[in-house]
Amino acid sequence: MRKEVVFVINPGSTSTKIALFSRDGVEYQETVDHTGTKICEMVSILDQIPLRREIIEKRLKEWLGENKKLVAVIGRGGLLRPIESGVYRVNEKMLDDLRNCRYGVHASNMGALLAEQISKDFGVPAFIADPVTVDEMLPEARISGVPEIKRRSRAHVLNTKACVREEAKRRGKKLEETRFIVAHMGGGITVAPFDGGKMVDCNDALLGMGPFSPERAGALPIAGVLDLAFSGRYTREELEKKFIKNSGLKAYLGTSNVKEVIDRIRKGDKEAELVFNAMIYQVAKEIGAMATVLKGKIDAIIITGGMARSEFVVKKIKERVGFIADVVVYPGENEMKALADNAFRALDEVEIVKEY
Repeated sequence: MRKEVVFVINPGSTSTKIALFSRDGVEYQETVDHTGTKICEMVSILDQIPLRREIIEKRLKEWLGENKKLVAVIGRGGLLRPIESGVYRVNEKMLDDLRNCRYGVHASNMGALLAEQISKDFGVPAFIADPVTVDEMLPEARISGVPEIKRRSRAHVLNTKACVREEAKRRGKKLEETRFIVAHMGGGITVAPFDGGKMVDCNDALLGMGPFSPERAGALPIAGVLDLAFSGRYTREELEKKFIKNSGLKAYLGTSNVKEVIDRIRKGDKEAELVFNAMIYQVAKEIGAMATVLKGKIDAIIITGGMARSEFVVKKIKERVGFIADVVVYPGENEMKALADNAFRALDEVEIVKEY
């Protein structure tokens, strides 16, 4: 009997991560680098689809061979309208929103588009799961203080939800009975409380509240933002790029590489130590704030993302938040496995597939 497998697609701006998973785990995995190719010269993500598809479909056929049976394709969810977390079938309404970049332009928009095309060729279903625009926020969490401005839910949902599900399983508890705070620490930082598996609040990890990160600005004093906005030095697009890509550690220290910053600290760089400690301080403060959302009833605080690989980082976080609840660590960004797990959950009817 041929082994059932799912194909996972996670597009980035200059690469496409692909993997083949069975129920036993990863069978094959590769990051296809597009640097220096025609793909990186194309501005429109729609123009990139045919070339990306050709490359990854060729690899898929090689991986399948004669002893594996493809049963589904799942892509990373892109910028969609606010939706509940879960597994979604790729349909025409979703594809139309992504083709037209109705809710924003991002490489992840190609995930569902590529999944749909490849799934048609193989006659299998196409899914996405837990896109960044998942919105399960409490009504109180949406109020900003200015009626014209609503708080938005944009977070590392795929990885944080996977960690919550895994930790619930490890503790022998039903997901619906758990309460966790998750801090995903990568290029951007998400801090979110999960109540019964639902992400009931979060900082806007792209352009909004919360701690600054290796690249992003996080929450800022309004007066300073107004000064920059009306200084005449920036267009709106330039200022947005500054806050998303060129702030945080990168702006203060000239690098967003956390390992490099830690090395500088160990060599006695006081400026690096101050700025890095400020980032940790803000992450811990956000965790403390989110503890009030769950009224102090918390099973554990989960630290995940690329920075969770660093004992230096984890130790500093624990020193500040260990009094709140147990602190557990899930290092790295396990997006490919999370997508594959979601696909199998849908196929095995453990999770009801939602319609967009």
